[in-house]
Amino acid sequence: MKQAVILGGTGVLGRAIAHRLLEAGWQVRITGRDASKMPSALRAAGARFLASDRRSGHDLAQALGNGADLLVDAACYTAAEARLLLPHLSGVGSAVMLSSKAVYTDDAGNHVNSDVPPCFPHPIREDRPTMKPLNGGYDSREGYGANKVAAEHVLLDTGHPVTVIRPSKVHGEGAAVPREWMFVKRILDRRPAVFLATAGAGGDHTSAAVNTAALIETVAARPGQRILNSADPDAPTSLEIARTVAAYLGHEWEEILLEAGDHPELGAHPWNFTPPLVLDTQASTALGYEPVGTYAETVTAEIDWLLASPANRPDAADGFFSNFTDYDLEDAYLTDRGRPTSACSC
Repeated sequence: MKQAVILGGTGVLGRAIAHRLLEAGWQVRITGRDASKMPSALRAAGARFLASDRRSGHDLAQALGNGADLLVDAACYTAAEARLLLPHLSGVGSAVMLSSKAVYTDDAGNHVNSDVPPCFPHPIREDRPTMKPLNGGYDSREGYGANKVAAEHVLLDTGHPVTVIRPSKVHGEGAAVPREWMFVKRILDRRPAVFLATAGAGGDHTSAAVNTAALIETVAARPGQRILNSADPDAPTSLEIARTVAAYLGHEWEEILLEAGDHPELGAHPWNFTPPLVLDTQASTALGYEPVGTYAETVTAEIDWLLASPANRPDAADGFFSNFTDYDLEDAYLTDRGRPTSACSC
């Protein structure tokens, strides 16, 4: 039976990858620091959890000492962390490092975490320029992508069959930042309207965790040294995302599509890049990878997970989401125009 090790595998991508491999008959070991974060469904399916600190050389040796057919590193953020893997790569048939679209820069050197938003007029290929590698300070806007680049270089320079995968806006069960919550919460709160900046035309390519898992299963069967984008086969705009969530939950609301410069305090959302950021995934499909489904077909897993338990939802004080759900400003806008500020409950 084929053996897989997923480092830091209790998050949204690790869960999807583990489920995919277990269903295909793999034995799966998942590492993490907190056993309570290991989903019971994965345990029931046969996954084994190993308490392990990704930054500890000793713990990595314990997790990888017997080798593996597939290693997936879902918790590699720096060059130093990448170097900890080097003694173990010879015992691995195929290795995958989960990186990020955040590494890419536009012609002016801007990236998704820049103060100035990037402009990518065409789908982003894997050979697009990236940020300059940086060692240290990965937990900052400027440092995150640059440290990912440095980690990529360490692993790709080894000559071992390492695949770097760069997903975009990840969605799925177990998401640490389930961005669709801004729409789900509005529906639960029976909001009568949804406000979208730039007329809802902004977009940032979505990446279903289950689609990335399917890509990794393909990579496992075709070891090699490469970089691959991972994104949904479609690239929905923010308006299409809002409509998808509302349709799935059977909710109707007025769409207030704000033009650029109109009411800049209203309509913010996590996908607001114009022109939309789109990843080119031709290199992935050329390997024989087949997506599980479109955004609309796959995002339902995250929505169902959010609705299954209040424990799965972001904290009410989470500043990230409070920026997108300022109902006072919206109600003032609606009142000024003589529109209702709550959905009809009849």
